[in-house]
Amino acid sequence: MASISRRSVLNIVVIAVLLAALPGTIRRFIQTGSFYMFSREFFQDMLARLSGPGRFRFILQPVVAIVLGARDGVRDARAGSSPFLWGLVFHPQHRSGLIKSAFASVNVLVCMAILLDVISQLLIFRRVNPFAALLLGPVLIALPYSLSRAISNRISRRRSGNAPITPAS
Repeated sequence: MASISRRSVLNIVVIAVLLAALPGTIRRFIQTGSFYMFSREFFQDMLARLSGPGRFRFILQPVVAIVLGARDGVRDARAGSSPFLWGLVFHPQHRSGLIKSAFASVNVLVCMAILLDVISQLLIFRRVNPFAALLLGPVLIALPYSLSRAISNRISRRRSGNAPITPAS
């Protein structure tokens, strides 16, 4: 029997938590007739998260994403790869490989971001909207990671005097 990795267990837990929250979201939609995402209430709740329990994650998660992005950007530069964002936008043939490498680097961090958002929603609002957790958690990670990976690649290449050879894969 194949062993299950911690990463797989974490992914399963996140999926289970989000699926468990889905019936309440559907029930609320049926009762109110309004979709929560990008509503006025959604944006008010975003502001409430900044001052409620778990607000430290708005600092910690992006900082960890920046560190992981810098590590991967230096690795890309040493391999002679193009900066991450450049490869994503202008080299569609390498896009899936870039996304896979980014996801492998930040998978646990994204899962933890989603779980922390679910927990903060429960503590602050006494309800969970899985769509908000799926949006906010990865956004706190994706943008800082992507920018850090691209910038650190450029800085590292400039310091070593290497020009990109191939797009990152």
